[in-house]
Amino acid sequence: MKQGLTLLMITKNSQELLEMSLTSVDGLSKEKILVDDGSTDETREIARNFGAKIYTYREENLGKKRAFGLQKVKTDWVLVLDADEIVSKELRNEITELLNGSIAEKGFRIPYQNHFLGRPMNHGGEDYKMLRLFKSDSVVIDGALVHEGFQLKSGKVGELKNKIFHYSYRSIPQMFRKFTDYAIREAKQKAAKGERSSIKKIFLYPPHMFWARFVEDKGYKDGIFRIPLDIGFAYMEFVTYLILLFYSRRRTK
Repeated sequence: MKQGLTLLMITKNSQELLEMSLTSVDGLSKEKILVDDGSTDETREIARNFGAKIYTYREENLGKKRAFGLQKVKTDWVLVLDADEIVSKELRNEITELLNGSIAEKGFRIPYQNHFLGRPMNHGGEDYKMLRLFKSDSVVIDGALVHEGFQLKSGKVGELKNKIFHYSYRSIPQMFRKFTDYAIREAKQKAAKGERSSIKKIFLYPPHMFWARFVEDKGYKDGIFRIPLDIGFAYMEFVTYLILLFYSRRRTK
């Protein structure tokens, strides 16, 4: 492995924010690797303009896509980013200083600043850190259709101070398309694990999801503007268990 940092990203029709995302790490990463699932928009052209290495890999499992891309990495450090995520200038400087020094840790969790309709959020499940910067030979990737995870094989995990800006919910229609896709994927995962749905889960879990995010986790502190987001999460729960009910009944036939 050569010294330096590689950006690892998976894409599919990700043109909307891709240029901003790649610009935010330009000069920070020695290489940029994109694992693309057959984009039909300008995603690949934008990536080529930034000198990215593009690999076509059609696979529903996000964990397998990440693992495929990780195999292509030739540097000792990897930064994982999605096409709707922007590295803040402060984080870029922090990572640069980090890589120029002596590092005891094998990976670092990075705090996220999620945005809804362009406005930042800090409560109700939107304040978290994820392992996204790590030694390229030090992680195990959990295979998943949605929300794949990274785990260090061994060694210390550090935490960075500055943020990745995440623009996951850019409009109401886009948000509900995303949640519908997530619900379908989540239902498939639950069915594969043998979980069953029920009328209780279909009709009680969604309002509980809204209550947990907006009230228990103090989402209301962000303002009432985020109510459609938490309704969206409740909708995702409803669709997940409705589809899972179909899978459950089909399995019993």
